[in-house]
Amino acid sequence: MTRNNTWNIHAVAAFISLSGIFFGLDTGAIGPITVMPQFLDTFGKFRNHAIQGALVATILFSASTASFFAGALSDKISRRRTIMVGALTAGIGSAIEASSVKLWMLVLGRLVAGAGEGLFLGPCGVYLIEISPANVRGKITTMLQLFITIGIASGYFISYGTVKLANSFSWRTPFIVQSVVAFILAAGMERLPYSPRWLMLVGRTEEAFEVMEQLDRNGAEREKAELLARQEADSSDATLREAFRDSTTRWRTILAIFLMGMQQLSGIDAVLYFAPLIFQQAGLNSRNASFLASGITGIVLVVVTIPAQLYLMDRWGRRPSIIWGGFSMGLCMLTIGSLYASGSSKTTAGKWTIISLIYVFTIAFSITWAVVLKLFIIEVQPNRTRAIASTLSHSSNWIVNTLVALTTPLFLSKSPSGPYFLFAACLILTSIICVLYVPETLGRSLNDVDQVWNERQEKTNHLLAKMQEKTKWPRSDSTTTRNEEIGLERIESAATA
Repeated sequence: MTRNNTWNIHAVAAFISLSGIFFGLDTGAIGPITVMPQFLDTFGKFRNHAIQGALVATILFSASTASFFAGALSDKISRRRTIMVGALTAGIGSAIEASSVKLWMLVLGRLVAGAGEGLFLGPCGVYLIEISPANVRGKITTMLQLFITIGIASGYFISYGTVKLANSFSWRTPFIVQSVVAFILAAGMERLPYSPRWLMLVGRTEEAFEVMEQLDRNGAEREKAELLARQEADSSDATLREAFRDSTTRWRTILAIFLMGMQQLSGIDAVLYFAPLIFQQAGLNSRNASFLASGITGIVLVVVTIPAQLYLMDRWGRRPSIIWGGFSMGLCMLTIGSLYASGSSKTTAGKWTIISLIYVFTIAFSITWAVVLKLFIIEVQPNRTRAIASTLSHSSNWIVNTLVALTTPLFLSKSPSGPYFLFAACLILTSIICVLYVPETLGRSLNDVDQVWNERQEKTNHLLAKMQEKTKWPRSDSTTTRNEEIGLERIESAATA
């Protein structure tokens, strides 16, 4: 990865993004695995949809818990070593899953793997942003999402291929692949450079400057000057309380937590985790057909994420992508819910419309929220609280994801239209909030973000103040005079009494 004492930033980003491959492999494979005949022969058929959801959600439960501590750990031992510890833990967990012979072993393995995911995924995003020059930050950071989609597609098709095996390797193989990927990531982390901004936080200034020059010779001098100007304010460890201490950090942290939670309430992981179930409900009754449709979903994710990463992200801007992406997905979900609620889903045209809209929703998510939200919520944070805010927002994401995984199978069995209406409402609400509060950070250095954040909040406060003035009901002079007369009459009555 190095030559002439320089780092190829794209190669570094690609290796770090193996974390996305691991995450995507599990997301794509776990739904198909839980309906494989060979899997059910090993562990028995689930009594209801709630148990299926609980098995999927175990990895998310431990991930949400572990991610809460990932920020503080990455501030303490570095982003690089936190990722290494997380990857090693995830690899061990996947190995336990692959070797399971009892259900409790599988659950234990998913809990351990989830703890690893929670430790490495947030710091990976922070690391990629902190090593990226402003002019390519979108491309570098969204590489993680591209690798997630590759992992999802791979997970679907590995499962589609192994389901034909007559023995338990049909469901063990996807877990074995996950374990190998995690161990490769863990083994290679020690060779990568530290984040220059983390080095500044711990006072290793000269080393930070050296890494910056190795990563970006052209823009290193400007970055050095900006970091030196902020070094005194950023020199000590940030605490959880500091993320909410004043308006400078509080509302950015809250916005990050909100956006990452609502990313899951868009319904994307309900589609990805339970794609076979969703496609069967929409009319693809054959197991092979629903598996194939799930695999096509994975291919669509990859195909549309590539232009989003290479071209659209650093040209569209963060703000338009978040807002219009949210409204587009909301319209898809609202239409699907309406088709189920009206009974049109029972017709051939209705079924294919639903299937088509699931793909349209997936495309809209992949080119907007999938690539932009994780980038935006990290780059909008002050340098000092970036790791803590990222930790909290990823915890929000994991917690909501856990709830979605637990409830989606049961919700779909009780009300086919209900989940889609819920997701539509969440998407539209989030888009409206973003119209008001999300600034444009495209092309800005991480140290310029304070200015654009303040400008956006001033515009919103001014807009809300004007709206408040317009909604005030004007009172006529005659009404005011009559009210005053009534008041005097009451005072006189009380006095004579």
